[in-house]
Amino acid sequence: MHLIFCLFILQEFYNNRMTETPLVKKKHRGIPEALFLNDVDAYMVKESSSETALQKLDEQFQKYRFMESNLLNKKIRLSTQIPDIKATLSSINFLKNKKVNEKEPLKTQFMLSDQLFVHAKVPTTDKVCLWLGANVMLEYNIDEADELLKKNLSAAESQLLELDNDLDYLRDQITTTEVSMARIYNWDVKRRQKLKISS
Repeated sequence: MHLIFCLFILQEFYNNRMTETPLVKKKHRGIPEALFLNDVDAYMVKESSSETALQKLDEQFQKYRFMESNLLNKKIRLSTQIPDIKATLSSINFLKNKKVNEKEPLKTQFMLSDQLFVHAKVPTTDKVCLWLGANVMLEYNIDEADELLKKNLSAAESQLLELDNDLDYLRDQITTTEVSMARIYNWDVKRRQKLKISS
């Protein structure tokens, strides 16, 4: 008998946690799932006032907005990185073709500073230097550079796709939180109207 009562209490505790906590069960890449209030009356029994309930949801809303800002910044950074990688890949392919088809040096211009270009002759080569970031440049064989850039391009494109999915999920959580806040606010307005009528 005592064991059944304990199991019943544990089941009630589990049910309450799963239905009434803002950070519910599953996470999507570290983004907590927003609570949707089906039964505002049952939720408000656990809260001391509508103001504290709204404050909790507003804090969660602000966290979601902060996450959204960070993800958008990452997306912008990746969106500018991808064209740079593609342009570098195009240059590598040009050098590969030049090496196979022609033996004469490549005549080109390169930028020294804003609006200052220099003419240069680039001899046929099988080596290139790539900026890796953090002021680091390494020399690679053309084939190694091509392979590295293709791998980086693939990784950047998959990260961009993941970011888009995360942003979609995050927008859903923001909307759910806004709806929950509106439901609590409306519940409080109705409660005050009832109190006013009864007094």
